[in-house]
Amino acid sequence: MAKWGEGDPRWIVEERPDATNVNNWHWTEKNATPWSKDRFNQLFTNVKLEDSNIECIIESVDKCSGEATANNRKGKLIFFYEWELTLNWIGYFKNNHLKKHKGKATIPNLSEENDLDDLEITITIDESNEESEIVKQFMYNNGRNNIRKLLGVYIKELKEEYSKNLILPNKNSEKVQQINNQSKGNNIFNNGPIPNSSKVTTTLGCKLDVRTLTIEEEFQCTANDLYNALTKPDMVTSFTRAPAKVEASRGGEFHLYGGNVHGVFDELIPEKKLSLRWRLKSWPSGHYSNVVIELEEMKNCTQMKLKQTGIPASEYDTMKTNWNRYYWNSIKQTFGFGVPLADVL
Repeated sequence: MAKWGEGDPRWIVEERPDATNVNNWHWTEKNATPWSKDRFNQLFTNVKLEDSNIECIIESVDKCSGEATANNRKGKLIFFYEWELTLNWIGYFKNNHLKKHKGKATIPNLSEENDLDDLEITITIDESNEESEIVKQFMYNNGRNNIRKLLGVYIKELKEEYSKNLILPNKNSEKVQQINNQSKGNNIFNNGPIPNSSKVTTTLGCKLDVRTLTIEEEFQCTANDLYNALTKPDMVTSFTRAPAKVEASRGGEFHLYGGNVHGVFDELIPEKKLSLRWRLKSWPSGHYSNVVIELEEMKNCTQMKLKQTGIPASEYDTMKTNWNRYYWNSIKQTFGFGVPLADVL
């Protein structure tokens, strides 16, 4: 966040060597289609699967149609990809490797809208007989999982490769840590090195006078966009303006604002709900509040409801202010979730 009185840096025209896309405000796009096609061919060439009796080999990509792009909208990275793939495979019994059975593996809709675990993959055999159907069943049971893993590699590498230089540095980037250090005294979310601790556990210390806080807020985005902003490490880093460790799975840890905010994910329901054990570093040792964030996608917005129980009474007055300032307002400003999309495109 900008220092009080200096204004939001996204609105300030700054000096840039390239004089373009100040503070990453404008939409920028990279075409990832040619790279993607080359990567599919690399990933799906001579991939071997076997057990004690059967061996199958994904030989090559037979068909690859679709597109992929990486986009930066107001500092937010957005990846679009939609692919239809057909793979050639052969299989045989190890005691009769000269008799090979050929088939296809078809992925009709690889896109950001579909989870890999639920991705449709069809396995077919060119000529059906008793032996080839056994090989086909092996490919169905084992090949689909391996295909999903390789597609996961593609998605991970796509995001890593096309995140480079898409969000341009600004002249304030090198000053962020200095500004954060200067504001330590008046910011309860101050920055420092991210701790690399083992999993935290909830333990009870002395009895505390605690309070419960509820907040409701509307965001001009989909529930999926807001869920991602709260769980994706790169997006969390963007709106907190500091390195963040986020393991968005049940039992996973999060460390934000230099470890001054940390805790554990207890429950995650994509686009619907987050349950967290959440604490400030300054709180009594072992004391965690419970935070439940519920998301409901409406016709024109997403409604967020937060309930936080177990807040030390002495911290209650500042908690609502800081949730709004360092989470909700920052998310809106960073990703444009405070303004209808039609008004900013």
